Amino acid sequence: MAPTPCDATRASVLTCEVFDSSSVSPRLRHARALDEGGRGLFLVAQLSRRWGTRYTTDGKIIWAEQGIPQNVVA
Repeated sequence: MAPTPCDATRASVLTCEVFDSSSVSPRLRHARALDEGGRGLFLVAQLSRRWGTRYTTDGKIIWAEQGIPQNVVA
């Protein structure tokens, strides 16, 4: 598995991107208690400031922005 790139170019936001070779659009689902999948994007949506999808010629990149508390920024 390749490393997941993270970008902290802005002092108050951390942007994480994950590449997926499929061109199928991600779909936010609400998994039931016994479902084995369907929680990943839901968790991203709940824990991130905002998220989205960028399509490439090879698939797609799902990105999420996470706020960084000011007392953590050097």
